[in-house]
Amino acid sequence: MGAFFRMLDEFLRGRGRFAAAAPLAGRLPWLFAFVVAGGLLYGAVMGSFAALAPGRAHQMLYSGLKVPMLLLVTFGLCLPSFFVVNTLAGLRDDFGQALQGVVGAQACVTLVLAGLAPLTAVFYLSSDDYPWAVLFNGILFGVASLTAQIVVRRTYRPLIRRNRRHRLMLYAWFLLYAFVGIQMGWVLRPFIGDPNSPVRFFREGAWGNAYVVVARLLLHAVYSLLRW
Repeated sequence: MGAFFRMLDEFLRGRGRFAAAAPLAGRLPWLFAFVVAGGLLYGAVMGSFAALAPGRAHQMLYSGLKVPMLLLVTFGLCLPSFFVVNTLAGLRDDFGQALQGVVGAQACVTLVLAGLAPLTAVFYLSSDDYPWAVLFNGILFGVASLTAQIVVRRTYRPLIRRNRRHRLMLYAWFLLYAFVGIQMGWVLRPFIGDPNSPVRFFREGAWGNAYVVVARLLLHAVYSLLRW
C-alpha cells in the first residue's frame, strides 16, 4: 500500500518514474492501477444516491465496477483507430510515449473524481432530484477531464516539440474518446440508480442515442432554474 501511494504522489507531481524525461518502462501497470482504484472509489460514491433504501445497497458495488469499466472499454475501442492514425501520420515510432500520455489522462480523471467524491456525497445529502444528480455527476466528469489536460500535455510536450503533428493526433484522440465515451456511458447505465427503478447491472434497452438524453437533461435543468 505504501508503494501505491508513493507512486501516486510521483504521478501527480510528474516526478520520478512519471517525469517526462524518465524511461517509459514500468509506467503503464501503475497507470492502469490508478484508473481501477480511482474508478472503484468514485463509482461506489456515485452509486450511493439511493443506497440507504431497502434492497439498493448493491448499486454502489455495480457503479464501482462500471466506472473503471467505462474508461477502459472506451480506451480499448478507441486505441486501434488511434494507432492507425498515428501510423498514417508517420508517428508510429513515438506511439509508446503517446500511449503513456492518453492512459495517464485516464488515470488523472479517476484520481480527480476520487478527490471530488466527498462533494458528490454532500450533494446527494442535499438533494433527492435524480436528473440533477445525473447532471451533477456529468459536470464532475467534465471537471476531471479538463484537469487531466495537465497530465497529458506534460507527456505530450516533448512529442509536440519533436513533431507538431502530435498536437493534431492529441485533438483527434480527445474527440474520438469523448464521442465513444458518452455513448458507452449510456450503454453501461445506470451508474447512479433511479430510485423509482429496480437495481440492475445493465438497464433494459441499453442501446440508444446518448446525445438525445444529454439534451433532455440540460432542458430539465434549464426548466428547473426558470421555475426557481
